[in-house]
Amino acid sequence: MRVLLICSVGTMVLGMKTTVPVRFEEHLVGGGYTYSFGIAAADLDADGDVDITSADALPNNDLYWYENDGQGRFRRRFVQRDDPERLERHAIGDVDGDGRPDIVIVKNLVGDLLWFQNPGAFQKDTLWKRYVITGRTIPGAYDVALADYDGDGDLDVAASTWRLSNNFVWFENDGSPERGEWKMRIVEDGLKETRMLRAADMDGDGDPDLVGTARESPLVVWYENRGQPAETGWAKHVIDNQSPQPIHGQIVDIDRDGDPDVLMCFGMGFSGHPRFEQVTWLENDGTPGDGLWKKHMIHRGFNGAFEAVAADVDGDRDLDVVATAWNGDGQVVWYENSGDPRGTWVQHVLKDKWRRANQVLAVDLNQDGKPDVVAGAERGSNEVRWWKNLGAAPR
Repeated sequence: MRVLLICSVGTMVLGMKTTVPVRFEEHLVGGGYTYSFGIAAADLDADGDVDITSADALPNNDLYWYENDGQGRFRRRFVQRDDPERLERHAIGDVDGDGRPDIVIVKNLVGDLLWFQNPGAFQKDTLWKRYVITGRTIPGAYDVALADYDGDGDLDVAASTWRLSNNFVWFENDGSPERGEWKMRIVEDGLKETRMLRAADMDGDGDPDLVGTARESPLVVWYENRGQPAETGWAKHVIDNQSPQPIHGQIVDIDRDGDPDVLMCFGMGFSGHPRFEQVTWLENDGTPGDGLWKKHMIHRGFNGAFEAVAADVDGDRDLDVVATAWNGDGQVVWYENSGDPRGTWVQHVLKDKWRRANQVLAVDLNQDGKPDVVAGAERGSNEVRWWKNLGAAPR
C-alpha cells in the first residue's frame, strides 16, 4: 500500500517558514522482520540500478538483498540464512577485487566479522559464499567501514565494537581475503561504547582516515592515517567531547567549502534532557587537527535522534538532511537547508509513529535523478520502507 505524503503538512518551522513543498510517496520494501537493524545500498547485480541489503536478526538471523527492477519495485532474495546472534550493520565494497560488490557485516553478540562474496550469476535461492574475517574476537561488533587504509590496493575493514569490547579496530586485507582470518590491529581501546565508524580523507592528504563515536565517553573523534597504519598507528584528534550521547551521522561537506564536515545525531533518547537530543553538524575549518570543532544546530530537542545523512532533497543545490528518531514514537524526517547551513532549518515529517527507526540512507532508487529515502525500524515496527521523492508540487 502506498501513502502520499505532502511534506508541507506536518512541518516544524525552526526559525523560518518553508517555501518548498516536496512530495514523497511511501513504499514498503520488506516486513515480517524479527529484528531489523542494518541496511545498505549498491548495484549488486550490475543492471544499472541500486539494490538494497538488509539484516534481520534474532531469531530469523538472515541477510537479504532486495533486487530493484529499476523503478523501485523490489524482490527479496537471500544472501544468507540462519546465521545466529545478530547480523546487523554492514557495508558494501569489492573485497576480493573481482569487480563485483561484496558485503561485510558484523555479528554483534558473538563478535564475528564476516564477508559474503557476490556470486555474479544470481540464480533462484543461491546463497552467497561466506568468509570469516575474524571469529569471536570482537564481542559487540557493531559498525564497519571499508577503505584501503594501508595503500596496497585492496579494501581493508575497520570496525567498532559497542559496549562489549569498547574499542575501534582494523583488519588488514593481505590480497587473499578468502584464505583464513585477517590480522587485527587496534586503533584505540578503552572507549565507552563505540558506535559509528566511517572512513574519509579528513585532512586532504590522499589517504582514508577514520571518524568514530563513543556514546558513553562521550566522544566524536577522528584518527589520522599517517600512511602506514600497521607500522605507525593512528593519530587521535578529538572533534567533540562536550555533547552527550553521540550516535550516528555522516562525513559530508555541509558548507561546501571543500573539506569534510561531520553530520551528527546526539541522544537516541538516552541523554536525559530534551536539549541534548540533537541533529547537528560539526564544522571542519580546514585545520581538523587543531582542537574541538564548532557545532552548528540543525534541531535541538529531536527526541531519540539516531542517524542523519545529507542529500539535496528539494533540488535547490544545497544539502538538506534526513534523520531518524529511535526513541519514543519513532520518526523519519528531513530538514530543509535555507541556503545557509549555519542558519535555520525547517523540519518536514516523512514518517511518524514508526517505533525504533534506526539506519537511514538517501539514494536514487528509481533513476529519476532525485534522492529517495530508505530506512529501517527495529522492534516495534520491524520493517524496511522507502520514500519516493516526487519533487515539488505543481503550481
